Amino acid sequence: MSKKLPKTCDQYVEDFENAEKRPIVKSSRVYYTGIDLGTAYIVLVVLDENRNIVAGAHRSANVIKDGMIVDYIGAIQIVRELKETLEKQLQTELVYASAALPPGTDVLDGGVIKNVVQGAGFELTALLDEPTAANTIVGLENGAIVDIGGGTTGISILKDGEVVKTVDEATGGTHFTLVISGAYQLSFEEADDYKRNHANHGELLNMLKPVVEKVASIINNHIKGHDVNIIYLVGGTSCLTGIETIIEKETGIRTVKPRNPMFVTPIGIAMNCSENIIY
Repeated sequence: MSKKLPKTCDQYVEDFENAEKRPIVKSSRVYYTGIDLGTAYIVLVVLDENRNIVAGAHRSANVIKDGMIVDYIGAIQIVRELKETLEKQLQTELVYASAALPPGTDVLDGGVIKNVVQGAGFELTALLDEPTAANTIVGLENGAIVDIGGGTTGISILKDGEVVKTVDEATGGTHFTLVISGAYQLSFEEADDYKRNHANHGELLNMLKPVVEKVASIINNHIKGHDVNIIYLVGGTSCLTGIETIIEKETGIRTVKPRNPMFVTPIGIAMNCSENIIY
C-alpha cells in the first residue's frame, strides 16, 4: 500500500531524465540539491522552490567501497565539478544540499559525507539513510524498500508509513561484476561495462542468479517477523532485467521496481533538502 503523492515514482524519474537532457531554466527563489554518493555513480538532482526537478547530472565514480568513502578528495572533486556544471546550466549558485548514506553507517561515515558536501561548496541541510530517502517518492506505507547499490544492499521496512527497521549488507553490484569478470575473463572495468549494457541482461541473468538469490536471502533474513507484502527495488543494481522476478520467487513476496531504479534514491534525497543548515 502506498500513500498518495503528487506524482508517481516513474513520473519523478521521467522528470529527472528529461531535466538532465534539457535543464529547465527559470526564476526560482531557492534551489534544492540532492547528492547521492554511490559506489558506481555520483548523482546530483536539483529542484526549484516548488520541488520540481529542473536539472540533474551523474557521473561514474570509484570513490566509495562497501558504502564507505575511500577517496575523499576524488569525491569532493566530482561533486564540485557536477555542481559547477549545473550552476552554469541554471545560471545560479547552488547553496543547499541534502545527502544520504547506507543504513547503520551514520556514526562511521556521516561526518565524512558532511565534509564532502561542504568541501564541494554546499551547505548540508539533511542527512538520511538511502532506502528512507527513496521512499520519499515511492510513498510506501507498508512493505520493504530494498536499495541494491554497487557495494551494499540497504533495506527499510515500513509499517503505517513509519520506518520500523533499517539494515545494510555488503552485497551489491560489485559482486555481480566480479562473477562476470571471472566467467568471461574480463577486467573488472570491462565486466562492469558489459553488465550495464541492457542488451546483455538476458544472457547474464542465469549466470548472476546465485548472487541475486544471495540478495533475496538477505531480504528474507531481515524481513522475518515483519508483515511485508510488497518489496520495492531501487538502486543501480536493480536495473538488471529480471532481477525482480528472481527475488519475488525466492521471497514469495510481490516485488516491483520503477522504470529506472538508479535515480529513485537521489530524487528522494533532493526532496528532503531544505534551507535549514544542520551543521
